[in-house]
Amino acid sequence: MNEKWFEELLEEMRSTENKIRKGGGAKRIEKEHKKGKMTARERIDFLLDEDSDFKELGLWAAYEMYEEEGGCPSAGVVIGTGRVSGRTCMIVANDATVKAGAWFPMTAKKNLRAQEIAIENHLPIIYLVDSAGVYLPMQDQIFPDKEHFGRIFRNNAVISAKGIPQVAAIMGSCVAGGAYLPIMSDEALIVDGTGSVFLAGSYLVKAAIGENVDNETLGGATTHTEISGVTDYKMKDDTECLNTIRDLVDKLGPRKRAGFNRSEPVEPSLTPEEMLENFPADRTKPYDIMTVIESMIDAGSFTEFKKGYGQTLITGYARIDGWSVGIVANQRKIVKSKSGEMQIGGVIYSDSADKAARFIMNCNQKKIPLVFLQDVTGFMIGKRSEHGGIIKDGAKMVNAVANSTVPKITVIVGNSYGAGNYAMCGKAYDPRFIYAWPTAQIAVMGGTQAAKVLTQIQVSSLEKKGETLSDEDKAEILDRIKSRYDKQTDVRYAAARLWVDEIIHPVSTRKRISESIECADHNPEIPDFKTGVIQV
Repeated sequence: MNEKWFEELLEEMRSTENKIRKGGGAKRIEKEHKKGKMTARERIDFLLDEDSDFKELGLWAAYEMYEEEGGCPSAGVVIGTGRVSGRTCMIVANDATVKAGAWFPMTAKKNLRAQEIAIENHLPIIYLVDSAGVYLPMQDQIFPDKEHFGRIFRNNAVISAKGIPQVAAIMGSCVAGGAYLPIMSDEALIVDGTGSVFLAGSYLVKAAIGENVDNETLGGATTHTEISGVTDYKMKDDTECLNTIRDLVDKLGPRKRAGFNRSEPVEPSLTPEEMLENFPADRTKPYDIMTVIESMIDAGSFTEFKKGYGQTLITGYARIDGWSVGIVANQRKIVKSKSGEMQIGGVIYSDSADKAARFIMNCNQKKIPLVFLQDVTGFMIGKRSEHGGIIKDGAKMVNAVANSTVPKITVIVGNSYGAGNYAMCGKAYDPRFIYAWPTAQIAVMGGTQAAKVLTQIQVSSLEKKGETLSDEDKAEILDRIKSRYDKQTDVRYAAARLWVDEIIHPVSTRKRISESIECADHNPEIPDFKTGVIQV
C-alpha cells in the first residue's frame, strides 16, 4: 500500500517536472533553434563532461506563482552543479524560451541562491547569459531591496574578491542592469550575431537622446571585442563558445580542499526500496527513523551518541558513501524516557534538545559535516515541559545549529513544523544544501491543527457580530481553511519558493548527500566554532 501510494505521488511529480523542463514550450524552443541558438538545458548538456550528471537545483522555482503573467517555469533560469573539464562548477543559464529570459522576483532569488552555494563551497561559477532583463510589470518586487536584482552584482564583486573563478558567456540579450553580471565576472565571452550587451537598447537610446543606432552596432560582439574592449572573446556560435569555456576551466589553477574524512564506500545494509515498505503514507503514524538511516549509511558504520537519553532525537556518527558524517534525526516512534514516561515520536523534548546541542558541538570540534533528517512536529508543549525549561533547552539547540561552522546538509523526509524546522536546520539556518522528499510538509503547524485554530477564531468573530452558524456552516469553514492550508504545506509550494533546493526521490538521498559533501569539500575554510550566551 505504501509503495503504491508513493509511486503514484512520484509519477504525478515526474509528469509536472517534465513539463517544467520544456520551459516556454515547443514553439519557443523551435524559435531559438531557428536563430542558431541552443536552449538553456542544451547548452548545459553540451558544456558538462560526458560522465557528469547535472545536479539541477530549484527546478520547481516559481511553480504556480505567476499564473496571471502566463507562468514562469523554473523561474526562467536553470541552475545546478556538474563537472566541466573535471572541475565541479555551479552553472547558471537563463532560459530565453520563458519570457525571453526576463527576470521575475523568483528569478533573482534563484540566482542569488546559486551564488550563495558557489560562495559557501568555493565552486567556480559559469553564467550562460540570455535575458531580456527585469520583467518591468513587477519591477517594484525585484529592483531595489537587499535580496533583489542588484545584490547579484554585489555578489559578483564578493565572489571575485574571494578568488572564486567566474566565467560569463553572453549568448543572447543582456540589457540594462543585467549587463553588469557578465562584465563583473573574471572573463566574458560573446557570441557573434546573437549576443548583445548594453545599458539601453536602440529604442530607449532613440527615446532618451534621439540617437539612431541599431542594436548590433550599439552592443554586438564586434563592438565589444574590437572597439569597447568590454568582452574578452568573440565566438562564432554557441558550440565554439561552450568549448572555449571548457578550455578556460581546464586551465584553472590548483585548489585546496577541506579534507573531510572519507574511506572506501560500503553499500547500506537496507535498500531504499526496503525502507519505503515501512515508511507510512499517513504522516501521523509512528515509524522507526533508523530504517531511513540504515538505507543511506554505509553498513555497520553507525555509532550512536547518548543512545538511552533524549530518545526522540537520534544522534550518531556514520559514513555516507565513505564520508564521515554526524547525523541528527527525529525519531518518529513512541519511546520511553528515563523516568518511564512515554514520549511522542517526532516531538523534541528537553533531554533530546540538550543531547543534540552537545552532539552538534562535538561535530564542529572534530570538523565532521552534519546531516539533519527532519520529521518533526515541534517542541513539546504543556505545563510539565515549560516548568522543565523546554524553551531554554530548545534555545541551546538552536544556538548550536546557528553557530555551527561545518557543512550542514538537511533532508526533510516528512513533517517540518514550527520551531522544529529551525532547530533541525531549516532554510533559515544556512544548510549548504536542503532537500525534501515528496512526502515533506513545511508549516508553522500541521494542517488539521492550524485549520481548527483558524476556524475557531473565524467562527468566534462571526458570532460576535451576531451571526448564527450551524454545524454545517462551521464544517464548511473548516474544510475551506484546511484546503488552503494543505496546499501551502505541500512540498511543491515550498520548492516553488526555494524553501528547499530540490525535491528528491528517497532512492537518491545517499547520492545527493555524498555529492553535497563533495561540493563542500572544495572550501578549505572552516572557521572555529563559537557560541554566544547559553543557559545551562
